[in-house]
Amino acid sequence: MRLAIVRGSVTLSPAVPELLGLTLVVLEPVTMANLRAKNGLGGGKSLVAVDALGAAKGQMVAFTEGSEAANPFWPKRVPVDAYCTLIVDTITTSSQTLAT
Repeated sequence: MRLAIVRGSVTLSPAVPELLGLTLVVLEPVTMANLRAKNGLGGGKSLVAVDALGAAKGQMVAFTEGSEAANPFWPKRVPVDAYCTLIVDTITTSSQTLAT
């Protein structure tokens, strides 16, 4: 699981039948340096993920990748490679607590 900031959303046209009713968001993974700096920057290479939580633009989320990302849809076969698993409220590191 990694952390990322929601930067926008994606609309498919034509729609992929397995993804109907699901929201696709653009995520920018957060590097540890940017997390500690609390600068609101991600720093990682952007990717698209399925979001069933309703995360808003600018919110920090945790996401899974690979085959684990498709687990919430089992036994359906949904073509996803990243899935938002939670919306971050606060993060505590060894030296500080970061509110998002």
